[in-house]
Amino acid sequence: MNREFEGQRILITGGSSGIGKAAAKAFLEQGAQVALAGTSKEKLSQALKELESPGRIIFTIPGDVSTACGSKRIVEESIDLLGGLKGVVNSAGLWIEGPAALVEEEDWDRLIDTNLKGTFFICRYALPALEKTRGWIVNLGSDAGIVGNANSSVYCASKGGVSLLTKALALELAPKGIRVNAVCPGEVDTPMLEKAIHDYSPADDSAYRESLLSHYPQGKDARFIRPEEVASAILFLASPKAEPITGSLLSIDFGITSGY
Repeated sequence: MNREFEGQRILITGGSSGIGKAAAKAFLEQGAQVALAGTSKEKLSQALKELESPGRIIFTIPGDVSTACGSKRIVEESIDLLGGLKGVVNSAGLWIEGPAALVEEEDWDRLIDTNLKGTFFICRYALPALEKTRGWIVNLGSDAGIVGNANSSVYCASKGGVSLLTKALALELAPKGIRVNAVCPGEVDTPMLEKAIHDYSPADDSAYRESLLSHYPQGKDARFIRPEEVASAILFLASPKAEPITGSLLSIDFGITSGY
């Protein structure tokens, strides 16, 4: 088996489910040592049970990235547990929809603090350790960070911020040997998507699913993206094969951001 990430020490936020957990599984299979951060101790415990295996090195860190001090603690604890840091996957995120006229300040703060502020401060506090290893960062962007979506103004603002944060950090950190990229998936078949479908169409889940899939150019063959497909892209961007790639926003969306 290819063990391209043998011994690499990696922090994954939002690691207890969805894309984060899929990325953790893929990195562990290739020999990496992983620290998973998440807000739910119960979900982290379940993820640990699913991912642990003889010979694998994996730790869990309960914590909240939505504050600077929370992000700092997560980074410091991951470095203490792993003994250093080669890479960071910023997968923690929230999804809230609704007309702009109904958005409350609390909604804005929750989304921006988790999706954008959390991404920034995890990066910020990881930089000294990543500079020592000439490491890498992969952020979780979104199709909503590339094009606008109706009734998703705050989510688009948060993910649009992640897109330009990725590019700005890539330029700033290139002289230090640190690469910064983002994956930008469309709808991914994760617990977060299932929660959104239930929250926004409790009476008719199937109709809401169809409305989401109607944006995809595949027509009747359209489907949601699988977490492991996004994880594969994360591993590519983190690998030596992607050494010339920094500041990229890799779309994983069946073409929905290619044009309208």
